Amino acid sequence: MTERSLSAPRLRSEGKRQAREHFTACLIALLVLMALPSLAGAQAPPLQSDPGNPYTIQVNVDVVVLRATAQDRKNVLVSGLNRDDFQVYEDGALQPIKYFSHEDVPVTVGLVVDNSGSMQPKRHDVMLAALAFARSSNPQDQMFVVNFNEKVSFGLPENTPFTDQVTQLEVALSRVAPQGETALYDAVAAALEHLKKGSRDKKVLIVISDGGDNASKHKLTEIIALVGQANVIIYTVGIFDDQDGDRNPGVLKRLAKDTGGEAFLPESLKDVTPICERIARDIRNQYTIAYVPTNRKRDGTYRGIQVKASAPGHGRLSVRTRTGYFAPSALPSKAAKAFDHDEIRD
Repeated sequence: MTERSLSAPRLRSEGKRQAREHFTACLIALLVLMALPSLAGAQAPPLQSDPGNPYTIQVNVDVVVLRATAQDRKNVLVSGLNRDDFQVYEDGALQPIKYFSHEDVPVTVGLVVDNSGSMQPKRHDVMLAALAFARSSNPQDQMFVVNFNEKVSFGLPENTPFTDQVTQLEVALSRVAPQGETALYDAVAAALEHLKKGSRDKKVLIVISDGGDNASKHKLTEIIALVGQANVIIYTVGIFDDQDGDRNPGVLKRLAKDTGGEAFLPESLKDVTPICERIARDIRNQYTIAYVPTNRKRDGTYRGIQVKASAPGHGRLSVRTRTGYFAPSALPSKAAKAFDHDEIRD
């Protein structure tokens, strides 16, 4: 036989092998992109095919998606950064960034508004601030309202889960008269559940309250656990006066810090509207960063996250993002066990 006749079968075999590898690589890349909208712990379903198919592949892809806000030393939002300007650490270990973008993407937003008796004198300013937020948001945002005192209710009609109309939000915000006690934790739990119905990948809650709670069925530990498992950013606005005996700014700070949002404690009601407009700008100027954790254990443990950034002309920047997540697990959630205390005060 000639050298050519000997190498031909090998060439055909090599070509088939390369084709299979290329096909497999494409499938893996596609799965990673499909998994990006989900937060840490989201598992892409395994691909199924006939046992006799030579291209059978099963892939589980866990992707952590972060929404990050970068600010300079004057707390001014910094735009125009690229992937190489960021470093992501999980439990202290540097993580390769797989996806990066900086776009004004539409979001699903819940306005969670305290309507307990202590909010009566603040009601007008709160409504103006919430509507100012709506007007400053992306026109394609999905919004809803959760009103609460000792009871929790949705402001929009039952057949209207979301809206982008300011007039509908105004009606939704005015449906409950301020009175009674405060079920903040129940309201946050209801809002987190309603967020799941939204079609936007990015989820946000804006909580306007004094942080106190004297009527909820849920415990604070439950809410902290739910927040740790949810793909949500929470901004809080604490409105207090001398009559607020059960104020708890520590809760508002904790909810914001854990999720990468920000807590605002204005000294005057006139500051509430500019704060809500600032929150809208913050949401529209965030970076999206995704990575596949190097720790692939599915043990349900809490993983701490730290994001650092620096850029020419700015030096080291401060970055706000969620502080961690619970790894996926086939066992019952360990989330509630991660927090020992039900009282958070400041």
